[in-house]
Amino acid sequence: MKSLLKIFVQTFLLLGICLSASLALAQDPAQFVVQLTRGADNHGHRRALLQIDKVLEDIGPGKLKIVVVAYEEGIHALLANNKQTSQLLTKLANEGVVFKACRISMRAWNLKEKQFPLEVEFVPAGAPEMIRLQMAGYKYWQP
Repeated sequence: MKSLLKIFVQTFLLLGICLSASLALAQDPAQFVVQLTRGADNHGHRRALLQIDKVLEDIGPGKLKIVVVAYEEGIHALLANNKQTSQLLTKLANEGVVFKACRISMRAWNLKEKQFPLEVEFVPAGAPEMIRLQMAGYKYWQP
């Protein structure tokens, strides 16, 4: 009877350890906000998106939540007709990356919503959106 009780206790402890380990592995994804404000000189927009792609590939699916906020000259990276970035933007959006375009920058460059792919969301202002996301727990990353 004592050995049966011992086996029961050991099994219960082992199940507890396994459950704790699986809960530790099932953590929420790390959240990052990416500021995209630079111009396209030297393919800067494409390089930034390629870095995001590489990080997602290396870290693995479901472990990261990334929001890209584009304003100032960075707004051009999100345009549907941008040959350097449009396909990569779609790929990243399909992998869960969220893209946000600043309406102030859109007005400054005379850009309309219809010039952006469906994957792009619109925010009133880029800098305050960056701060809001950081206040909500997102870590800042500028590739």
